[in-house]
Amino acid sequence: MSKEKFTTLKSAAVPLPIENIDTDQIIPARFLKATTREGFGENLFRDWRYDGEGKPKADFVLNDQTYTGKVLVAGKNFGCGSSREHAAWAIYDYGFRVVISSFFADIFKNNALNNALLPVQVSDAFLKKVFEAIRKNPSTAITVDLQNQKVVLEDGTSENFEINAYKKTCLANGYDDIDYLISLRDEIKQFELTH
Repeated sequence: MSKEKFTTLKSAAVPLPIENIDTDQIIPARFLKATTREGFGENLFRDWRYDGEGKPKADFVLNDQTYTGKVLVAGKNFGCGSSREHAAWAIYDYGFRVVISSFFADIFKNNALNNALLPVQVSDAFLKKVFEAIRKNPSTAITVDLQNQKVVLEDGTSENFEINAYKKTCLANGYDDIDYLISLRDEIKQFELTH
């Protein structure tokens, strides 16, 4: 299923300065019964967002209207734990398009990229600067430039990030793996004719 094209995103961000956030905290196992990707966002960080009666917890960042945007900024080692793809589905379905952290679990990172969610890994020092910029101004804009592989803060502070060239192409064109193969149809036909 193809998604929207990702080129440059300029957005406010939601800070979640907690380390070692695992996939069960992102989307608890009891919500994994659905077979489509839609609807998981309402249960993103469910046990942190709601009390036992289903009422929003005022002290959780997603329930604080001070913070909005399409960028989630999280502590180190984001997405550890089980390999559930539903974690990426929940984050994307909630409305985030980028997660910034100083380290991602490999399986989460791959699941995110396969589901049009860009995991941006930055240094610990730059992550600290991002959190500080949001603390000073909750509506500060963060620019994520996929083409140049760069994150830029409003004051001009920036850092480059790495991304697999194939996944970069897929994100920039709104492709999933099948869409990418279809985009090569003419080259594949030409190859078949010449070999």
